Amino acid sequence: MSTIAAIILFTTVIAYAVFGGADFGAGFWDLMAGGTERGDRPRRIIDHSIGPVWEANHVWLIFCFVVLWTCFPEAYASITLTLFVPLTLAAVGIVLRGSGFAFRHAVFRTRDRRVFGALFATSSVLVPYCLGAVAGAIASGRVPDGGRAGDPIGSWINPTSILGGVLAVGTGAFLAATFLVWDAGRLDEAPMVEYFRRRAAGAATAMGVLSLIGVFVLREDAKYLFAGLTTRGLPLVITAAVCGTAALVLLHRQSHSGARLTAVVAVASIVLGWGVAQWDYILPESLTLEAAIAPDGTVIAVLVAVGLATVFILPAFALLYRLDQRGFLPKEGAEDSPGEPRLDSPLPAITKPIGRSSEH
Repeated sequence: MSTIAAIILFTTVIAYAVFGGADFGAGFWDLMAGGTERGDRPRRIIDHSIGPVWEANHVWLIFCFVVLWTCFPEAYASITLTLFVPLTLAAVGIVLRGSGFAFRHAVFRTRDRRVFGALFATSSVLVPYCLGAVAGAIASGRVPDGGRAGDPIGSWINPTSILGGVLAVGTGAFLAATFLVWDAGRLDEAPMVEYFRRRAAGAATAMGVLSLIGVFVLREDAKYLFAGLTTRGLPLVITAAVCGTAALVLLHRQSHSGARLTAVVAVASIVLGWGVAQWDYILPESLTLEAAIAPDGTVIAVLVAVGLATVFILPAFALLYRLDQRGFLPKEGAEDSPGEPRLDSPLPAITKPIGRSSEH
């Protein structure tokens, strides 16, 4: 039972790392796009890409917390009691991010749009950093067992947590840039294809350098995780490196669909490698999966719920993403005004800030 529940839990973690990570990464590039005029065109591509799906992506996070809470209640209690600060920051950031994204398309004045845009973009960095720091705290064994609270500060402000937070932001940025290359190409925006291709290459290079630094960090600060990554998790580490490199090569060759797939496999391999490396502990090295698992009746109820979700919810998600990629979903909010450009056709050059947006 514990193994099945753990597989389900980590599957949802991987799904959120991929879909939610790309979502947050788009906000990172929104933050880095520049001022109103210089950043207007890439921000339009970003809005068009994440607008129909950004709310749905958080379902994976909710499902992850529900599975952890019901199937591994002792671990859930220890994690939330110890890491309530970064988890609270992440929760607040998710709310502020959604509010900023929605309201910046509803206000009229450029100044107000800048404020809400900044809220959206900065929260897009805060949330993945905090979640990555939480993962680093768990992986480095700083969360005690027994449903007890650990150090509320040192548990998530330490070398492994900082590494985890920066990796979460960086991998999301890499995923997002790779996805945005494809979206820009779908909109016949050749300058934006090159714009995001350069950023994907930069993010991948930065993550490669950070990963090398991370080897020394984990060797000193998370010995059990390091040992797992260099033994049973090594094939996944190699897979992540190979697929990340392949994504860059495919982007250079303008094989955008292949680049998206290899980028997804690279990020999924990183997250799965974490899970395999710390097996069979849910809290290294104090609480095993078998010791933390809930009673059989509870786990069976969760498995039934997962089965129903697989039948009814996963097809709906697949349809949502498919319709989004084919451009069949309407944009949020009001219809485009007569004179405003639509993003399902090539974007015209924009030489001044737009006073009012009605895409959403």
